[in-house]
Amino acid sequence: MRSSQRVLFACFLVVSLVLTACGPAGPVAEPTAAPAQPTQAPASDPMAMYEPAAVTGDIIAAGSSTVFPLSEAVAELFRDEGYGGNLTIDSIGSGAGLERFCKTGETDIANTSRAIKDSEVESCRAIGREPLEIRVGTDGLAVVVNTQNDFLTEITQEQLAMAFSTAETWADVDAAWPNEPILRFSPGTDSGTFDYFIEVVMDPMYVVDATADAGKGEEALLNASNLQLSEDDNVLVQGVEGSPFAIGYFGYAYYQENRDRLKVVAIDADEGGGCVEPTAETISGGTYTPLSRPLFIYPSREALQRPEVEAFFRFYIDNVDLYLGTREGQVGYIPLHEDLKSEAQANLEAALQ
Repeated sequence: MRSSQRVLFACFLVVSLVLTACGPAGPVAEPTAAPAQPTQAPASDPMAMYEPAAVTGDIIAAGSSTVFPLSEAVAELFRDEGYGGNLTIDSIGSGAGLERFCKTGETDIANTSRAIKDSEVESCRAIGREPLEIRVGTDGLAVVVNTQNDFLTEITQEQLAMAFSTAETWADVDAAWPNEPILRFSPGTDSGTFDYFIEVVMDPMYVVDATADAGKGEEALLNASNLQLSEDDNVLVQGVEGSPFAIGYFGYAYYQENRDRLKVVAIDADEGGGCVEPTAETISGGTYTPLSRPLFIYPSREALQRPEVEAFFRFYIDNVDLYLGTREGQVGYIPLHEDLKSEAQANLEAALQ
């Protein structure tokens, strides 16, 4: 009996194992999805460090009264977008601005309405600075008279030089004009506008030999009677507005701001070849010659090593076109052609390497 019982038990055990293996072993677990791969964080924006809100520290600029409204407009936007430092811009004229920048080293940036002179570059280097030229726009000089002036609508360059030097009356310039004293209003000697006017209007008449006659064009203007000089273009506007026999000149943007109060004069640059008034089109197209000029901002390469100065210059070049033009909120200057803007970008990038 024991042997048969053992056989029966063994058979029972085998059948049980078979049934257990073939039958369900409880609820079947649902297959789980493969674990999600971690999402790679987006690469940080390499330009984020130059955002206005990312930098602080003080920046000091000074110079051209012509460039001032452009730089101030860009600076205001820079502040509005989060810049936490102090950004000061003084309007003192191109020459005075370059003196602060190159001689006394008081500023980080010089704003100018003319190119820096070789002597000024040497002054910069003497105090351990290497100036970098960044062109930001183009401007034209506007020659203006009183709105009641009914005799002067156009003038040659030679007549313009006479009107700002030896001519005592308008009849001395043209016999058909009134025998009335000329009242002259000019930017001051620290102004890049003054320097440019001397170069393109006065020197061609008074400088025959560059060595022997150096300075004669400026001397002729400064010795003229009834002359008022001012670094403040608003003073010049008010002066011309005050007399029908007044004449003045300043940047085209200031004429645009005051065109209801003044009359602009067309310039005959080549004695009979056609008179041209300053407009955005004639200045940018090169037909208003030679009274159009480039506008610059100069940092030192050393100042650009400071994050706040580098950030401001990148921001300036990226945003300056918002304010170039003659629509409301713009300063009246002419945007750069794309090749000149690319050159300004390239100059900045090269200085930062």
